[in-house]
Amino acid sequence: MSKPLALLFAVVGTLLLATISLFIALRQPWMILVCSIIALGFIGYGFAVKAKIRKKNSRP
Repeated sequence: MSKPLALLFAVVGTLLLATISLFIALRQPWMILVCSIIALGFIGYGFAVKAKIRKKNSRP
């Protein structure tokens, strides 16, 4: 995975987790749930992209 792409996934994932903490402080349970699902999906997508790129680069 290229460094800019990895940085993008890291920054956006961190912002999503920070948003969850904000909604915890604001006591917004529905927004906590929505942001948690989005964060989980985005982080999982990042792992999938990394695996796909690694698999593509390992082929002869």
